[in-house]
Amino acid sequence: MALTGNQMDLFEASMPRLKAIAYRLLGSATDAEDAVQDTFLRWQSADIDRIEVPEAWLTKVLTNLCLNQLTSARARRETYVGQWLPEPLLAGDPMLGPADTVEQRESVSYAVLALMERLSPNERVVYVLREAFGYPHRRIAEILDITEASGQQIFHRAKKHIAEGRTRTEIDEAAARRIVEEFLTAATSGRTEPLVRLLTADAVAIGDGGGKVPARTRPFEGAVAVAKFMRSLFTPNRAARNLLGGTAEVHVSYANGLPALVVTVDGRVIGVMCLEITADGIAAFRNQANPDKLERATRQWAATAHGEPVLRIS
Repeated sequence: MALTGNQMDLFEASMPRLKAIAYRLLGSATDAEDAVQDTFLRWQSADIDRIEVPEAWLTKVLTNLCLNQLTSARARRETYVGQWLPEPLLAGDPMLGPADTVEQRESVSYAVLALMERLSPNERVVYVLREAFGYPHRRIAEILDITEASGQQIFHRAKKHIAEGRTRTEIDEAAARRIVEEFLTAATSGRTEPLVRLLTADAVAIGDGGGKVPARTRPFEGAVAVAKFMRSLFTPNRAARNLLGGTAEVHVSYANGLPALVVTVDGRVIGVMCLEITADGIAAFRNQANPDKLERATRQWAATAHGEPVLRIS
């Protein structure tokens, strides 16, 4: 059924919000785009004149589509090769959505997206809609076809799970960049001790290669183990050159609201390493190296200006 201009305008006005919700729910920009496209197809075939609140209708349809994907994604990830990490979004990507409050910024951070994998699908929906988009509990209950009291309980449970998994720390951009540069200096020094001093005692390093590129199937845990791994990662050697396929350029940037190292070869993003920085030091390195999850980052990188690399590995 052909849509009127007004009906198209209604959907297009909702698209940025729908994409931002879907990305937070699914941890995948590709899947989020698909969910929004499926929502559009349902909008196109609906009796729109009978829809009283288009925004609520679209959000409910999108949420149900995402719930179905979350259920099937859990089964797929049981057979995923190695560690699973979300698809990173570089600074400026419109799919990051609102970032006016601490809660909104945290809800799209790589750290929280990874933690949300622990939540049930309903917990994830309630947490995202309430924490990131400020939906009232009554509206969330209508979307999920549950009682308002049940929705509030689910939200408090989800928020507790997230809070238990991380320490909330906001560090300004200048301080974060300084810490990242100190890390790079230490990582390329050839010594472990300077790195250890920058890390928290329980630091972890997680890599997602998706079976496409080499990545450890288990995280490195503890400051010493992580420091040794980072030292080896940033020490040029023949094996690294062969693996990279050229000279790698390392840039300090931001991804999902966190300081990040973006590694490129001939303009193609081959790795995005998000650093979780706390008052006690760097607590986590989450490195996305699966090429299937870096296509959007490569397009975004090519479309935006960035300075000279802080490091070249060749």
